[in-house]
Amino acid sequence: MTPNDIVSTQMYDNDAFSKWLGIELVHIEHGNCEIRLTVRKEMLNGFGIAHGGITYSLADSAFAFATNSIGHQAVSIETSISHTSKVVEGDILTAKTSLINKTRKFGIYHVDIINQEDKRVASFKGTVYYTGKDW
Repeated sequence: MTPNDIVSTQMYDNDAFSKWLGIELVHIEHGNCEIRLTVRKEMLNGFGIAHGGITYSLADSAFAFATNSIGHQAVSIETSISHTSKVVEGDILTAKTSLINKTRKFGIYHVDIINQEDKRVASFKGTVYYTGKDW
């Protein structure tokens, strides 16, 4: 099974939340992923900027897709995010993953969230546990 098959047919097709967010799969390869979404009005908080959960959720989905694209089922065990710039309605956000370190049982990944102006708006780091089950 290719990385794209794992993510698109095994994960994304069954991921109602990522679909509700409007996530588009841009590029999937072994251990890496790029996805994007457009910020909608219902994603804004009381300050008129995107709720922090939107960038977190985008990064978390990119993280899940990248870690599982290797072919082994992975589950998140720790994540964190830093919001570095405000996000407003109409912004197009792209999440790009990078593998920092992988062992047989654990993987550490970084996800940059950038807007349509190529400005970083958030930085996410996550650790997964590889369950030992293949896709």
